[in-house]
Amino acid sequence: MRNFFRILRFGAPYRHFAVLNAVFNLLGTVFHLASLLLFIPFLRLLLGQVKPVHVRPAELWTREGLEGTFNWILTQLIEDRGQMGALLVISIAVVVLFLLKNVFRYLALVAICNFRNLIIRDIRARIYDKLLELPLRYHAGERKGDLLSLITNDMQVVEYSVMYYIEMIFREPIAVIMFLGTMLTLSPQLTVISLLLLPISGLLIARISKSLKRRSNRVQEKSADLLARVEETLSGIRVIKAFNGEADMKRRFDRDNDLLTRSSIAMLNRQDIASPLSETMGAAVMAAIAYIGGSFVLGPDPSLTGDSFLGFIIIFSQLLAPIKGFSQGWSGITRGGASGQRIFDLIAVENTVKEKPDARPISAFADRIEYRDVTFAYEAPPSDGGERRNVLQDIRITVPKGRSVALVGTSGGGKTTLANLLPRFFDVTQGQLLIDGQDVRDLRIRDLRALMGIVTQDSILFNDTVANNIAFGTPGMAQADIERAARIANAHDFITRLENGYQTNIGDGGNRLSGGQKQRLSIARAVLKNPPILILDEATSALDTESERLVQEALYKMLEGRTSLVIAHRLSTIQHCDEICVIDKGRIIERGTHTELYAAGGQYRKLCDMQAFA
Repeated sequence: MRNFFRILRFGAPYRHFAVLNAVFNLLGTVFHLASLLLFIPFLRLLLGQVKPVHVRPAELWTREGLEGTFNWILTQLIEDRGQMGALLVISIAVVVLFLLKNVFRYLALVAICNFRNLIIRDIRARIYDKLLELPLRYHAGERKGDLLSLITNDMQVVEYSVMYYIEMIFREPIAVIMFLGTMLTLSPQLTVISLLLLPISGLLIARISKSLKRRSNRVQEKSADLLARVEETLSGIRVIKAFNGEADMKRRFDRDNDLLTRSSIAMLNRQDIASPLSETMGAAVMAAIAYIGGSFVLGPDPSLTGDSFLGFIIIFSQLLAPIKGFSQGWSGITRGGASGQRIFDLIAVENTVKEKPDARPISAFADRIEYRDVTFAYEAPPSDGGERRNVLQDIRITVPKGRSVALVGTSGGGKTTLANLLPRFFDVTQGQLLIDGQDVRDLRIRDLRALMGIVTQDSILFNDTVANNIAFGTPGMAQADIERAARIANAHDFITRLENGYQTNIGDGGNRLSGGQKQRLSIARAVLKNPPILILDEATSALDTESERLVQEALYKMLEGRTSLVIAHRLSTIQHCDEICVIDKGRIIERGTHTELYAAGGQYRKLCDMQAFA
């Protein structure tokens, strides 16, 4: 229950919907009870169980006074219109009362629908914000399916648990107490004639279900769009963080989130009207049977006794419905609490890459990058004893402004990890990583990443147009600037041959493009950002010869005059770098220019001969 009440705290801004739900449910119950109270005194008078009253009672707010007043009014009505005429008037009045009851019931459902969907929208947004906030280390250790299930299936469970909770607290006890008290006071006898209503309700709900199909399909489509957006975020989290694209992705997510919310509300409003309509239809059937049954009672050969007739009216109050709601409500609360625990476990995850409250801004890169005795270790899982194992050990690298340093070595040596420390995807375990003499941990993360452009082996693109992918993280760019960046990246020619040019949608992950085309778009994105520091992480390793040539030309243009950190395994990519560092098992074992290292005949020479940089 504790987790469930924590979920309800998200509803504080929308508590007026909960209040409206309670008020409308109370009014609906009152009108329902009034319909019964209107029927029973009349039927008792009609069946001769109560003598006609010709004098209005002086005391009104007592049981005898209320019943006597009803009998006095009914006596006047029978004397004016006759027994069958009075029965017709009362039957119509009962239908009107049931209509009012169900109008308020529907309004209560609309209120609770808005309440629960707005809560779920805010929780989804909170989870998505947390996914953007958490460092790469967390995303590397979690399965995407678990996170997607959390933001979809668990959200659905929580949504309905909120509904059951409000309904159980505000509607069901009121209905049970009022109806049970009235029935015990007036007549405890029941019958099963109310089963006649079930086929009619079934037909009515079947008709409504057809109209729900279109709205349900739309909700499923919007739900799929939202799920795709989350999966895209998880797949491209590195690029989003590197290009400071959190705000852009949050804007897109909020748009999809709002569309899903509006679609869900529209569908559920139509779905929720099924119960009020079916009950109103049942009231009409009850009134019709009451009229017909009255003739059976008053006819020359009565076929119904007064007790049976009263039992029919009482059973139709559907006392079992709110009782059943108690068990459903408790089950919903239990499920909602379990899902809430998983949600709050995620929200409670600590972000290990934190920005200091007094972090300093940085707007330009002026001097050098320095890895000063840097050691880094990932946290080992409990199965390995929880001991950290160093991935990097005592790294010392200085990259002056405008110079390029290449990192080479066998796979698993720590090259990518070393590059990931620069934009603070991870924080160093020991030592310092400095930019212009300032520890990166003392700088604003957004400003730090704004200085860098990253091109990785895996081209992370989004289901959007070519132009929007190039301009990702740099909103408001002119079309001319986008095209200029595409020309530098050798991408303009193939873009213009696409169906809609720069406005062509490239599909999920850019799957409508070839590997070389996707890589050139990634380069164009980095060029448009125009960063002073460039990180190339095996940007050509997965390309064919022709694509590699085009991408290589684009990289040369982009590297001119920039400070760069290059990870590569192909000689053509790194032989012109100012310094090459050979990394093996987390340590730098050789360093120098290509000519120096090749002549030394060490590990670098072996790697060159095998062309096996990884």
